[in-house]
Amino acid sequence: MLIPAKPTLKLQALPREARDTLFLLGVIALILLPQLPNIPWWCSTLAAVVLLWRGSLAVQARPLPSKWWRAGLLAVTLLVTYATHRTLLGRDAGVTLIVILLALKTLELRARRDAFVVFFLGFFTMLTNFFYSQSLMTAFAMLLALLGLLTALVNAHMPVGRPPLMLAARTAGWMALLGAPIMLALFLLFPRMAPLWGTPGDAMAGRSGLSNTMRVGSIAQLALDDGIAARIKFDGDRVPAQRDLYFRGPVLSQFDGREWTASPLLSRGTAQNLRVQGQPIGYQVTLEPSNRPWLLTLDATPQKPELAGYELFGTADLQWLANRPISDLVRYRAESYTRFDSGPQRRGAGLRPYVALPAGSNPRTAALAAQMKRDPALAGADTRAFVQAALERLRTGGYSYTLEPGLYGQETADEFWFDRKAGFCEHIASAFVVLMRALDVPARIVTGYQGGELNGVDNYWTLRHSDAHAWAEVWQEGVGWMRVDPTGAVSPDRVGQFQRLVPQPGLFAGAMVAMSPTLAQNLRAAWEAVNNGWNQWVLSYTQSRQLDLLKNLGFEAPSLQDLATVLLALVVLASLAGAGWTLWERSRHDPWLRLLGQARTRLGQAGIELPEGTPPRQMAGRLAERFGNGAQAAQDWLLRLEAQRYAAAPGPTLAVLRAEFRHLPWPR
Repeated sequence: MLIPAKPTLKLQALPREARDTLFLLGVIALILLPQLPNIPWWCSTLAAVVLLWRGSLAVQARPLPSKWWRAGLLAVTLLVTYATHRTLLGRDAGVTLIVILLALKTLELRARRDAFVVFFLGFFTMLTNFFYSQSLMTAFAMLLALLGLLTALVNAHMPVGRPPLMLAARTAGWMALLGAPIMLALFLLFPRMAPLWGTPGDAMAGRSGLSNTMRVGSIAQLALDDGIAARIKFDGDRVPAQRDLYFRGPVLSQFDGREWTASPLLSRGTAQNLRVQGQPIGYQVTLEPSNRPWLLTLDATPQKPELAGYELFGTADLQWLANRPISDLVRYRAESYTRFDSGPQRRGAGLRPYVALPAGSNPRTAALAAQMKRDPALAGADTRAFVQAALERLRTGGYSYTLEPGLYGQETADEFWFDRKAGFCEHIASAFVVLMRALDVPARIVTGYQGGELNGVDNYWTLRHSDAHAWAEVWQEGVGWMRVDPTGAVSPDRVGQFQRLVPQPGLFAGAMVAMSPTLAQNLRAAWEAVNNGWNQWVLSYTQSRQLDLLKNLGFEAPSLQDLATVLLALVVLASLAGAGWTLWERSRHDPWLRLLGQARTRLGQAGIELPEGTPPRQMAGRLAERFGNGAQAAQDWLLRLEAQRYAAAPGPTLAVLRAEFRHLPWPR
């Protein structure tokens, strides 16, 4: 009966060149794997085909393709890259090219020089993964890739024999461990600069999230995005009730009959007539990259949030905006009041845009508004009475909250009020605001996030894209703008409670939930807490926190110059310490002499006593005299040890000789 050989045995049976090539190709595949969602499909397919092709050539010991093959593939790559990205410059096109170039370079992997080019091209390609994601998982994958490349690099410096990859891996791990303090010092003290690149805006059509426009009824099915939008840490025990957790985003006031947009004229400065009550609530927000300029703040925030590196300004509609899109993870502090009024208390010309409706649009909603005005119960009614009447209609009229309302036509408010009677928050808020404006009540739509959930592991509140929400603000004489959330009338569970529509879990997550919902929830909370720790301590380590570190070290008013001085001093001290250790090791603990002493000890165990200064060639001669050809391997090793120190041509490294020494059949 034939027993199939194990893959590890097959790998060991290959020539060293083939084994080392396959290992390097595996490391390259690990580097490219996180890039698959970011590069075109043809790029990942071509890279996979080239790597598999190169692996088969190594296993079968076949010659590499000619330069014409490589030139043709390169030309095709340039043409297709330009056709895909319409440029050969920029981040996306550059990453596409570097991935293909790394794969193609393996097709001319003949000499050590070619291997070194592949190594350093691999290091550069590894860094490009952080252009798209700086998450903990990406960092962990790149750490494995780094150790793999270092292992391949160390292995390439062992030209003699067949050293095991595990030996090179141990050396690479030791190198990484020795370099860790230097990396930590650079991380803590290297001056933080503004990012040199940004992230592209994601198309949010069909997914929950925020945008500066809202096209009602154009999405037949809303896909809830369970990704994290922000994390909030409240100061102390002053945490608002969940029903009051309204985080304000874009305010939409212009309506063309189908689409709501923000006003193009956002007046900078403090919000108009903002009147707050009670004590402020302090909190810290860790905002994920959105490629949008707005900051999420709890309603309402009169003072500018504290965010280093950005210029912030407020608007009359209580938004806080940055001078450029938020393309990186940021952390800022703010103080908000959940009880407030804002806006003018007397009606004037400034409120006219908030009652404007396209002529002839939504005629049935306009007729409903006229009917409500003629209702004797609402004769002479103010804004509050009209709002309560509309909310009562939503509560008792058979309306429902759903993520699959179907495609709406042109008259979206009419269809919601009279035909479909179903929609998600944007349908409900839009129909409500259209009705209010038809009643001559100034109204607008506010988008943002409502609710969130508390992570019991780290006590951070988590806002997900599935918490994105739209509500209304109406104007009341003598009061100003008031928040009204009509979705709460249709689905009370959506506002202020955990019972809300959630996305369908994936296959693995669904199996975990089916087995143990509590375990799945706890594992998710623990994992998100670990990611939050990574965000807080690594990604959110800003220039201001660097200067705070210098303050803790005794600097009264630290600056970037002080930061550079401390870093330079540490580099100089580390260099001097390394140089001193090397000189001490060379003078007192010469590794070559140690290895020679170990060989002399082995000869003494075999009955050959030699003085301490005996050179390797004389040791080999004594072995030949005593044992003849029975100790030929040990004699050859001693001669290679002599060549390593004294030969003009470079000989085997000490690491190789040390590994061979442990396996030599020394005579006894």
